[in-house]
Amino acid sequence: MSQHVRVTWAGGQRFDAGRPGGPVMRLDGSADTAPSPVDALLNALAACIAVDVIEILHKRRTPVHALTVDVTATRVQTIPRHLKQVTLTFVIDGDGIDRVHAERAVDLSITKYCSVRDSLRPDIHIDWSVTLNGVSGDTASAPGPLSATMTSATSAHSHSAHPHHE
Repeated sequence: MSQHVRVTWAGGQRFDAGRPGGPVMRLDGSADTAPSPVDALLNALAACIAVDVIEILHKRRTPVHALTVDVTATRVQTIPRHLKQVTLTFVIDGDGIDRVHAERAVDLSITKYCSVRDSLRPDIHIDWSVTLNGVSGDTASAPGPLSATMTSATSAHSHSAHPHHE
């Protein structure tokens, strides 16, 4: 399956991007008037995982009422300045959602389902946490596509992650 998008220069470092004949979004290399291309990549990662989380929890008959993902990232200082580390903070609200299921949904997306994550460099370290109905949880790490480790301030334990096959 192929995808086709078109990026059209709009002056300066600004570009309009989207599928031909479909909606477009503005990107700005200087991030003055719109998200930068790297911002758009981080937005795409967060949205891809969020779509999976909402679908997984919906299939469990525990629909999400609200979901926000805050993303912070660091980049290497060499050229190209690729991403080195990403932290995703999920704030999920919904009746009847168990923490274990919300965290499992995030983990499954990062390690198995999210095609944006799978398209990124495998050495990008990803940390994530879930605040569920106002209660914060442990931080988890997914340093590469084949493993993830849960950690907390007082203990550390590992769990099996699914290989990245899609």
